[in-house]
Amino acid sequence: MTTDPDFIRWDGHRIRVMQAGDGYPLLLMAGLGCSSEMWAPFAEQFPGRRLIIYDAPGTGCSSIPLYPVSVPALARLATAVLDHFGIDQADVLGVSYGGAVAQQLACDHADRVRKLVLAAATCGVGAIAGSFSAMRALSTPLRFYSRDYFDSVAAILYGGATARDEGARARDAAARSRNPPSPYGYAMQLMGASGWSSLPFLERIRHETLVICGDDDPLVPVANAQLLARCIPRARLEIVERAGHLFLWDDPANAAARIRLFVDGHPDDKYRRSSSPKRREALRCHADVAAHSQPVSYPRHLN
Repeated sequence: MTTDPDFIRWDGHRIRVMQAGDGYPLLLMAGLGCSSEMWAPFAEQFPGRRLIIYDAPGTGCSSIPLYPVSVPALARLATAVLDHFGIDQADVLGVSYGGAVAQQLACDHADRVRKLVLAAATCGVGAIAGSFSAMRALSTPLRFYSRDYFDSVAAILYGGATARDEGARARDAAARSRNPPSPYGYAMQLMGASGWSSLPFLERIRHETLVICGDDDPLVPVANAQLLARCIPRARLEIVERAGHLFLWDDPANAAARIRLFVDGHPDDKYRRSSSPKRREALRCHADVAAHSQPVSYPRHLN
């Protein structure tokens, strides 16, 4: 993937931004602690797209924030990145932590989003908790620095091919070791999402949305994707068999093919719902969460 790195100033932060390719723009939003370099294997599957990638504050080559940057603020940053490249509207793909920012962007800046893809994402507070072991491993950025530690937690944290395939683990560990987050920057990301929830506004997301996840994800159980797909009016749900939290990187060709089919396709009326059924469905969503979920803070579910 050939990229043109640049830096922008935003709210006192120095943000690295990159673009690659030609075609309709696709904005990629990474997970917790992840730098732009980690997108390379997946991004190569989109030769006909103009890819827009950036490092969030505290990650990659961007500056480390003194204070936590909230999810709504990160959504504003996404609009500043699009403005820098002269883009009025883009398809948006957010994975894990990036999925939170993508939801906020679609709500707060709806005109900047054409189609929305939420991969291995949750609604934040009100989500269905992952395993305790996975959430505990997520609390430290040590997996970005130590290959031995990454190997020891990969199965319980990510599942899927990352757990089964030594080659997949080796590739991911190598990508993570390039421009890893500082411990302080990582902590600021975690704190920035504390208390965030999309449940109050999911029904206001009117974009065509693909909610995609793996069925072997110990960090973000499938029930979270089902919740998002129920509450977003024009959402469709796709579950990838035997895939874990890192399915975009474990099997980028398969994941990208599914996502390309969605973003390059035409609107599908079977995902349009009338307002009255939608309101009833939204009420059921909130009732399900209250009755069956363990409300937790969103950082416990980030990549």
